[in-house]
Amino acid sequence: MKKGLILEGGAMRGMFTAGVIDVMMENGIIFDGAVGVSAGAAFGVNYKSKQIGRVLRYNTRFCKDKRYFGVRCFLRTGDLYSADFAYGEVPLKHDPFDFEAYMKDPMEFWVVCTDIERGEAVYHRYEGRNDHGFDWIRASASMPLVSKNVEIDGRKLLDGGMSDSIPLKYFESIGYDRNIVILTQPEGYVKEKNSAMPLIKLRYKKYPKLVELMANRHIEYNKATRYIAEKERRGEVLVIRPETALKISKTEKDPAVLKYVYDQGRKEAEKRLGEIKKFLGQE
Repeated sequence: MKKGLILEGGAMRGMFTAGVIDVMMENGIIFDGAVGVSAGAAFGVNYKSKQIGRVLRYNTRFCKDKRYFGVRCFLRTGDLYSADFAYGEVPLKHDPFDFEAYMKDPMEFWVVCTDIERGEAVYHRYEGRNDHGFDWIRASASMPLVSKNVEIDGRKLLDGGMSDSIPLKYFESIGYDRNIVILTQPEGYVKEKNSAMPLIKLRYKKYPKLVELMANRHIEYNKATRYIAEKERRGEVLVIRPETALKISKTEKDPAVLKYVYDQGRKEAEKRLGEIKKFLGQE
C-alpha cells in the first residue's frame, strides 16, 4: 500500500489546507508521497520539511507587506507575488525553509505546473535546494494574467491548476493507491466557465494550446470532482474539504481572516483525525 496526499490549490483558500496538514503533522501522520498544485504546492512543501505553523506564520506576518504581493508589486515586476521577496527573502532569510530536513525526509513531494506552449500538465518530483531553488514551487503557484512565465529547463511554466487542479489520477498512475485528498471548495461545488477568457485570449494569443486548455478548464475540473466523489462514496479515497465556501479573497490581506480559515482547516482535521488514522492504517 502506497499512501498519498493530494493538495488542491486555490490561492489563499490554501490556508484551510495549511490548518489540516499542521494537525496531521502534529499527530505523526505519515505519507509516502504528496502532490501539490499552486497554493497546495507552496504550502504543502512544508509537510516534507516538517515545519508546523510556518505557512500561517509567514502569511500573517507579510500579508500587508507591499514587498510580498499586491498591485504595486505587479505593476513593478509583472508578478502579483514577488519572485525576489516572496520566493527569495522570505524562505531564505525571514522565515527560513528547512531544506536539510526536506531532503532528509523520505517522503516524495511532487508539484504540478502547466507548460503554456504545449498546453499540458508537467508533474515534477521536487528535490529541494539544488533543484532550481524555489522555482518549481513558484511556477506551480504563478497565477495566469498576474504572473510572468517561469522558465525551467527550456519550458515556460505557469499555475498547475490550469492543467490538473486535483491530480488524484496522476498519483494513482504512479502507484499511490491509498490517498487522502484535501480540497478547498465545499462538497457540491461546480466550477463555471472562466469569465476572464477574453483577457486570457488576448494575453496568451501566442499560446493557443493554453487558451484552449483554459477554455475547457471548468469542464475538466468538474470531471475531476465527480471522479473523486465516486471514489469517496466507495471508500477508496478520503476527502477533507470545508463544510461551506471559504470567505477569503485570493489575495487576502487581513491576518485575522487568514487565521480564521486556517483554524477551520484545523477543526476539520481534528474532527476527522480518527478517521484519517484508520484510513491510513496508522491507528
